[in-house]
Amino acid sequence: MTGDFIKIKCPDCENEQIVFRKAATKVSCNVCGSTLITPKGGVGDIKGEILEVVG
Repeated sequence: MTGDFIKIKCPDCENEQIVFRKAATKVSCNVCGSTLITPKGGVGDIKGEILEVVG
């Protein structure tokens, strides 16, 4: 995966949203508030299922 943006599925509510995979802050689901990505100093720790690389 070379893209910086990915479409990810929330593990709790199955909402799909596009996120920046090198996020510097925690990324939460827009629907239920569950954590999708936690920062790790590069590519974040992704909690949900990656559906596709967007950009």
